[in-house]
Amino acid sequence: MSPFEITMLICFGSAWPVSIYKSWTSRQTGGKRLFFLYILAMGYVAGTFHKIFFSLDPVIILYILNFTMISIDIVLYYRNHRIESRADR
Repeated sequence: MSPFEITMLICFGSAWPVSIYKSWTSRQTGGKRLFFLYILAMGYVAGTFHKIFFSLDPVIILYILNFTMISIDIVLYYRNHRIESRADR
């Protein structure tokens, strides 16, 4: 377990609740890039697989938690996009 890896995941992970809250309350996609969200999600998936296959330790929980939060934000992006599309009609 690396304290640097833990710190990185906690720092990145602390931003997701704020992003989720903003996505939920604003009901807009402005400022979000779906491609970027998917790239970050894939990074968390890769980190999780690395932990499973090469270095299983409790840090895997942080990878899974971060992946879960970014997945929620991706779902909210699609919801907000649908809301914006309906408003445009």
